[in-house]
Amino acid sequence: MFKQVNVASVSGSPAIMDVPKIDAVVTDNFRSRMKSNTDAIELAVNKKAVSFEQTLLDAFDKMNSKQINMDNLSKQMIVDLESVDVHDVTIGMAEASLSLKLAQTVIDRLVKSWNDITTNR
Repeated sequence: MFKQVNVASVSGSPAIMDVPKIDAVVTDNFRSRMKSNTDAIELAVNKKAVSFEQTLLDAFDKMNSKQINMDNLSKQMIVDLESVDVHDVTIGMAEASLSLKLAQTVIDRLVKSWNDITTNR
């Protein structure tokens, strides 16, 4: 379970330290299995038509892929600093942050609009 690492080259003093192995965390991507029931009907009638639901799901998937890409770049930068350009990490962080803020704004506006419609304002 523990891998022995010689820390003498890192800290300058001879020592052996037990470092626990960290396994990768794998999560299920349930969004890839989600499809709108009305999407097939709309696409059969109008090839360019896409439902509002499917448009939102696609936008959230793109936002999620930017977040995952940024996470992977961050991990790669931590492991091997020379393999990733700092500019790519900075641009990726800005894109991921902007896409998350945009998604939060869209969700807030949708909820506010739905509340306005249901209260007949």
